[in-house]
Amino acid sequence: MTTAPTTETDESPQAVAPSSKRGLWSPLRPLVLRLHFYAGVLVAPFLLVAATTGFLYAASFQAERILYAHEMTVPVGDEKLPISEQVTAARKAHPEGTVSAVRPSPKDDETTRVMLSGVPGIGETHTLAVFVDPYTAKVRGSLEQYGSTGALPLRTWIDEFHANLQLGQNGRLYSELAASWLWVIAGGGLVLWFSRRRTQRKIRGTTGRRRTLGLHGTVGVWAALGFFFLAATGLTWSTYAGAHIDELRTSLHQSTPAVSAAAGGEHSGHGSASAETDVEHGVGLDKVLASARAEGLGDPVEIVPPADAESGYVVRQVQRSWPTKQDAVAVDPSNGEVTDTVRFADYPVLAKLTRWGIDAHTGVLFGIGNQLVLMALALSLILLILWGYRMWWQRGRTSAFGRPIPRGAWQQVPAYVLVPLMAAIAVLGYFVPLLGIPLAAFIAVDVVLGEIAHRRGKRTYATAK
Repeated sequence: MTTAPTTETDESPQAVAPSSKRGLWSPLRPLVLRLHFYAGVLVAPFLLVAATTGFLYAASFQAERILYAHEMTVPVGDEKLPISEQVTAARKAHPEGTVSAVRPSPKDDETTRVMLSGVPGIGETHTLAVFVDPYTAKVRGSLEQYGSTGALPLRTWIDEFHANLQLGQNGRLYSELAASWLWVIAGGGLVLWFSRRRTQRKIRGTTGRRRTLGLHGTVGVWAALGFFFLAATGLTWSTYAGAHIDELRTSLHQSTPAVSAAAGGEHSGHGSASAETDVEHGVGLDKVLASARAEGLGDPVEIVPPADAESGYVVRQVQRSWPTKQDAVAVDPSNGEVTDTVRFADYPVLAKLTRWGIDAHTGVLFGIGNQLVLMALALSLILLILWGYRMWWQRGRTSAFGRPIPRGAWQQVPAYVLVPLMAAIAVLGYFVPLLGIPLAAFIAVDVVLGEIAHRRGKRTYATAK
């Protein structure tokens, strides 16, 4: 909801006298204005929730380090213990579940995380992270963890509320709806704002609704590029549009490659498991980590134990910040040899762009600077929504609060423009259904109500003839 007109003349799509010299924008402007108005009013509540939770999420990284400092950090010691000893200590303290991954201490003052799955009371998609002092093998605590970025309870709660309102898979439709419409609202606002005369865009010296519009439009213009980015990257992992994007990437051979965990050698999968831990298959964690280091995998890394008797270990880098470190290797548990390697440098172009886009969207790509930009965009969106509703209030006349933009604007659009436009909407309805379906419904309702009003002789304005 990036803008709306200032005066009654600007807002009301008047009948346009027929003229061969009439520009294309003249009949299109009322349609864009009406779409921008209604999309803003109806979708704004979803965008407001997404912006507020997005603002909180961007700030949650620092809050997490403060709140969970005891578990995440340790005094720097002399020498780190072998990773196998640290995992053994974690399993003695928490024998429940199974080890699903291990993240060795990435920095001198940070703990090692041992992730356990199948722990009673922990969700199926979550793990229990056990924090171990790498110098003493003392367990400093355990917390529920979610996602590849290792989100702890505070960030997990904000993340899930932002993504699905804590309603599970069905709740994800709200965030997809918001992302699907954000770029449309922002784009429509840009078009409307730049179609105004320069003298009508100023803020200084204005009051009332015109000042609100000036603030709304100016902030919207500066933030529009960020909104387009958030909408595009948000859709990449949405339920429906995200599935279509994945299909497109697959058809173009641009999917994200994965290392093959199939173990090699005739003795693969026959390494004995230690009685101390369920993760020490074959040559053990220390040898596996050493093999990965020899292949150039620096911290931070994550070690994933074999999934079954026919699989090997997978060691992958988990640094999402710039420069991105996402190399991965598979290690045969019978001899510690690397059997497969995937380098981030060899990712297809779209796979790299998707990775960078998602990481920038979540605030991890460029660290604190990335988070500040996201917070500024979220705050801008919140202000735009509030200003938009204020303009709606200011537009009313006495008891006519929220008087909408008159309908029928689509009837002024030439057929040679309207037909391709409807075809584009149909295509969007397939690839981005939470944009196309509501838009088609809006047009259908608008046409029906317009026809009813026409039959009753209460048309707001006459169609140009």
